[in-house]
Amino acid sequence: MTTAAPHAAAPVEADSIVVRYGRSSTPAVSELSFTLTQGINALVGRNGAGKSTVMNAVVTLQAIQSGRMRVLDAELPLAEGPRRELMRQLGYLPQALGYVPSFTVTEFVEYAAWLKRVPSAAVPRAAAEAIAAVGLSDRATSKLGRLSGGMLRRAGIAMAIAHDPRLLVLDEPTAGLDPEQRIRFRATLREVAAERCVLISSHLIEDVHAVADRVHILEGGRLAFSGSVEQMRAHATDDAEGDSELERAYTALVARARARDDSA
Repeated sequence: MTTAAPHAAAPVEADSIVVRYGRSSTPAVSELSFTLTQGINALVGRNGAGKSTVMNAVVTLQAIQSGRMRVLDAELPLAEGPRRELMRQLGYLPQALGYVPSFTVTEFVEYAAWLKRVPSAAVPRAAAEAIAAVGLSDRATSKLGRLSGGMLRRAGIAMAIAHDPRLLVLDEPTAGLDPEQRIRFRATLREVAAERCVLISSHLIEDVHAVADRVHILEGGRLAFSGSVEQMRAHATDDAEGDSELERAYTALVARARARDDSA
């Protein structure tokens, strides 16, 4: 008789988490539960919906006040030693990417690999592979200050994956890119998500449609929807605002969430 394989835990699991800033009586995130799976998970919502708060909690930059969160089999919060070990398995690209303009792409990515404790002898190869993965090998010696916005965001992804993380978190990765740059960038996302869990935040429904395997919609710090793009599409209504079926699904789900909160 064969024995069934044990169920593999999801890369990220949150159960009824609450996050408050300072002494505010209104939580930024309230009783939020979600699961992140392999592939691209899109966190969608208007500005102020709680997207950055959730992402900061996932990468341990924001503490939760109550509830439970597991990231890559580690229960948060963690002591400093285990936290450092977890951070070595995470890749994070903030919306505002900090960089030294005079650094070349290679110098930037190699430095990031060194910070994540990639062994010194392995740093050059790790950086070269990350740069190749985002299609920037021909610009490896270019200075960051001379790159276009799209190339700079790709260099940012190379920085975030140079240590081969299990979980990649990208905050508004297509913000500020023109349509052509966004198309190329989405192709890069699909490549790097082939073997890892990726969490992106966005308020651009067309980007979500193009790349996401699973969608989580936030409204007022609460979950308005969680499911596949096709499951989301099924919520579109004829009277909802939007120029596409998916946009109408989004506005219908958000309106439903607001009505729920108003009646609570």
